[in-house]
Amino acid sequence: MLNEMNSPKANRLAGGDVAVIGVGMTKFGELWNKSLRDIFVEAAMKAIENSGVDHIDSMYVGTMSGGLFVGQEHVGAVMADYLGSVPIPATRVESACASGGAAFRSAFFEVASGYSEIVLAGGVEKMTDGADVTDALATAADQEYEVYHGITFPGLYAMMARAHMHQYKTTREQLAHVAVKNHKNGSLNPNAQFRSQATLEQVMNSTMVADPLRLLDCSPVSDGGAAVILCSLEYAKKLKRPFVKVKASAQASGTIALHSRESLTSLDCVSVAAKKAFKQSNIKPYDINFAEVHDCFTIAEIIVTEDLGFFEKGKGGISVEQGLTSLNGKIPINTSGGLKAKGHPVGATGIAQIIECYEQLTGNAGERQIKNAKLGLAQNMGGSGASCTIHILEAI
Repeated sequence: MLNEMNSPKANRLAGGDVAVIGVGMTKFGELWNKSLRDIFVEAAMKAIENSGVDHIDSMYVGTMSGGLFVGQEHVGAVMADYLGSVPIPATRVESACASGGAAFRSAFFEVASGYSEIVLAGGVEKMTDGADVTDALATAADQEYEVYHGITFPGLYAMMARAHMHQYKTTREQLAHVAVKNHKNGSLNPNAQFRSQATLEQVMNSTMVADPLRLLDCSPVSDGGAAVILCSLEYAKKLKRPFVKVKASAQASGTIALHSRESLTSLDCVSVAAKKAFKQSNIKPYDINFAEVHDCFTIAEIIVTEDLGFFEKGKGGISVEQGLTSLNGKIPINTSGGLKAKGHPVGATGIAQIIECYEQLTGNAGERQIKNAKLGLAQNMGGSGASCTIHILEAI
């Protein structure tokens, strides 16, 4: 098999010729008065207006379970129709909760290849219209060996948490510190589902979901949409608007079932994708100024920050407790509030992470702005770590 890093186009496809020129998103939350298509069109129109482009050549829509949540498949065509963009090609992209990141990666490749000049990458999910959310999300786990026997995603991540606590002495309080930090960041984000802060005591005393994970360790059920406009770097410079460069795009897969893994305390897809991304961009983990990571559960943020190389294995929990991942810390994590506070409309999450990177790198993150932000990383993950996309973006 041809290694993607040995491809003749590797340097060009690694980034540098592709820019994000515009962003748009809805508020995340329970959007009872908006349909799936309404939500996507709102985000897409904001991104188009923000970018200043007068057309798009193509679009990719990240959606995990439109069919299960609202009975709508063929999502790409539906969104192109209601956006008024037919007959341009519109493709639905699915990789569970990493659908948004995968949609962005697809759009990146189309621009990087030179096939299209301007491409919209979006994500959308409508999760609150009556579907059994637990069953719908469980389709991202191993149906025959996990779901059939009654396990849920909180249960899967609870096993990972217990293993991490046993192996590295990670504490229940350290898990709670992730939620406290992210709620504090989310309180500064006008698009966040939860804009209220949470105390350590509130997290520790919230309803038990799957021991040791409690309600405030879990990301919420959310509706929402997000969209970005990608174009060539040359075209972005002509528009004379703020833009950021896509410095790296990487993706990896892992085993879908936990029982197939060598360890419950690491996510191989994250570490493999991270190595690819850092190699493409020719930078090291310590060069990154901030990161948006997939904190579907508090333990996920801890494990991911270790597998990205930000902290030694087993040190993710104490690093949060010591404030190293806070807005003013060594490596701010989830400045947007993360999935935990910003919300997690699964198809839109990966795109929303890119938007946070764009806003930080262009100096438009408001009260949560990181000083001198030059390099941001977005890590989007599917299921319990069976798929992962990582993108590195750079201020110009």
